[in-house]
Amino acid sequence: MSISAIGFDADDTLWQNEQFYRLIENRFTQLLADYAEPTDLSARLLETEKRTLGLYGFGIKGFTLSMLETAIEVTDGKVPASVLSEILAAGREMLSHPVEPLPHALTALEALRSDYRLILITKGDLFDQERKLAQSGLGDLFAAVEIVSDKNAATYSRIFSRHADGAERALMVGNSLKSDVVPAIEAGSWGVYVPHALTWSYEHIEAPTTQPRFRQIEHLGQLQDLVGKLR
Repeated sequence: MSISAIGFDADDTLWQNEQFYRLIENRFTQLLADYAEPTDLSARLLETEKRTLGLYGFGIKGFTLSMLETAIEVTDGKVPASVLSEILAAGREMLSHPVEPLPHALTALEALRSDYRLILITKGDLFDQERKLAQSGLGDLFAAVEIVSDKNAATYSRIFSRHADGAERALMVGNSLKSDVVPAIEAGSWGVYVPHALTWSYEHIEAPTTQPRFRQIEHLGQLQDLVGKLR
């Protein structure tokens, strides 16, 4: 069956995101340099994030809470209030960072919107994702927008059935193999991987190269030609 809908991830697929997390994480390790080495602090922070995803979810607010928890843990509860205040300020700064669309994002969406139903499928904090979409200038190019708490095969089956002709006639594009590509393929869709240099380590898994519906491109400028070959 021919493709009738294309789903797009947002963060680090359509606009820059992870670079801001890396900058704040570096600041976090500097604030706590008297208590642990930077690599150890980063590892502790990642473990806290993984442990609390079920409570805080994905996004900046959960990241900020994880930094606060880690700071308390590594200092045995002795972290200065000034450090906690700076961590909170860093979180607020992230929530107001400018949105920088990635190369080819706008042209790819404009080229595909007339032939396919475009759906934005992103996970994270509702208010922050809505803010970034509004500031990106890309919102009007989508027929539907879904902001979800997590992404799995059931997520894609539900969304592509609700807004399009089902998962088998849909294609999902994203920079995360774990969240965007593999679960979409499991739902019956095509999965197109667009690597980003700064993808969060939590999202790293092996590429499903043996799956017939897996494809990889270097950038979004190659997407229109790829989709045309799959019709």
